Amino acid sequence: MFHGLREYVRSVFQRDPAAHSALEVLILYPGVQALALHRVSHRLWRWKLRWLARALSQFGRWLTGIEIHPGASIGKRFFIDHGMGVVIGETAEIGDDCTLYHGVTLGGTTWRKEKRHPTLGNSVVIGAGAKVLGPIMVGDGARIGSNSVVVKDVPSGATVVGIPGRVVTPRSDDETRQREALARKLGFDAYGQTRDMPDPVAHAIDLMLDHMHRVDGKMKALSSALEKAGIKVDLEIPELDVENLEKAGGSGAPKED
Repeated sequence: MFHGLREYVRSVFQRDPAAHSALEVLILYPGVQALALHRVSHRLWRWKLRWLARALSQFGRWLTGIEIHPGASIGKRFFIDHGMGVVIGETAEIGDDCTLYHGVTLGGTTWRKEKRHPTLGNSVVIGAGAKVLGPIMVGDGARIGSNSVVVKDVPSGATVVGIPGRVVTPRSDDETRQREALARKLGFDAYGQTRDMPDPVAHAIDLMLDHMHRVDGKMKALSSALEKAGIKVDLEIPELDVENLEKAGGSGAPKED
């Protein structure tokens, strides 16, 4: 028992730089208090003492601001940081080493008495205010961004952001450099939006830049073939008139030299 307690306190220190002592963690952390009460209420629930289990769960909600249904199954070293407003439903299943921040909901999407809440694998992190809804699976090591709304399965190791939640694929350094160079060549900064731009827009721009890169390569190959045949080709591309594009709502034409 004491070994498990020491292990849990160590796991809190690893995830919260604000923790200063074991006594502070055990007595003053609402997430720790809520989990301790849940361990007892969950056992009562399994013993079919449902009313008593719910009463203890309600006391934990009043004490900590965290609502964990006694039927929820929670693994080892589970940590709720800050905690206020966290809701975990009856059929939720949480693996080992998971971390939830304040305002997270693991909720259901049906009134039927069946599996209706999410299942989290091991080492999942869910940011503040995120909502994970329905009997979906969140794979091991997944990360869910703050205020996201997730209603579909999340692959292991994936990062999900937005409403509705979507998997964000990190760009390689080579891809980023190539797209930025092409954008500069065309006379505008496609990455004024930064890497944190809403994913669908960034993805659309990436596709266009990739296509333009391939077209540029074919034009160079065609130019080389024509020059070998004695035909001179001018491949200089005029800069985009960004001011006219903005005035015309994106329908402007490139200005001539």
